Amino acid sequence: MTPLPRLMVAPNGARRGKSDHPQLPVTDDEVVQTAIACHAAGADGVHLHIRDAAGAHLLDAPRYQALLDRLKDTVPGMYLQVTSESAGLYTAQEQRCMMRALRPAHVSVAMREMVRGPEDWAKAHGFYAWALENAVDVQHILYSPKEVAAFVDAVLRGQVPGDRILVQLVQGSYAEGSEGALDLDLYLAEFDRVEDRVFDWMLCAFGKAETASLVHAARLGGKARAGFENALHHSDGTLAVDNASRIREIDAALRVAVPEAG
Repeated sequence: MTPLPRLMVAPNGARRGKSDHPQLPVTDDEVVQTAIACHAAGADGVHLHIRDAAGAHLLDAPRYQALLDRLKDTVPGMYLQVTSESAGLYTAQEQRCMMRALRPAHVSVAMREMVRGPEDWAKAHGFYAWALENAVDVQHILYSPKEVAAFVDAVLRGQVPGDRILVQLVQGSYAEGSEGALDLDLYLAEFDRVEDRVFDWMLCAFGKAETASLVHAARLGGKARAGFENALHHSDGTLAVDNASRIREIDAALRVAVPEAG
């Protein structure tokens, strides 16, 4: 399993559009150009969302594959992760079908979407086992302390297989921003309950606290995900020109805070 990248750009997400920022990439061409610019600015990974002709969130294996093929040529060596986010449009079965058809090297999966009720764990375990057998690296997205504890319990029960567990922790939301940092020590203590696995984790943070939160996470051994999916403004409150400018600020802050990881 490939380790998570030090700094992953999430340039668009499922919900924002040109009305939120004119430089938010919507088309595949724009995503490719953004990936190139962000790679040059310091990102070593990109979290990919695709849109339909109207700009709405889309899960589509052939469209994803075409974009991945382009990015492999234009940003060789960059960590390319697709999203399986439902955005309220897809069922868990549809999400799993898309991932099985695509078989991406790297994909993010929200536990709350994969397991919408206790009865879903059997199918979720089957999917996670399939992913491990097919070299599909799943990064598990966890939104709250309760979800982290439940996820760790599932790992202890053997419902999430593998020796290395990839995790995405989320601080804040579109509506509320990210006022106040997560108690990451509490989260890391949950990971410590599992003695025979390695947790490779990353943080994303919404709103103006993004940079400071990612620096704090890096000092504790975490990786960073940043970009217009989560925040449009720099730490001083000014509107970022584009995704690459956000990456430059965060890359510089991470290099100061954790120079050995730069």
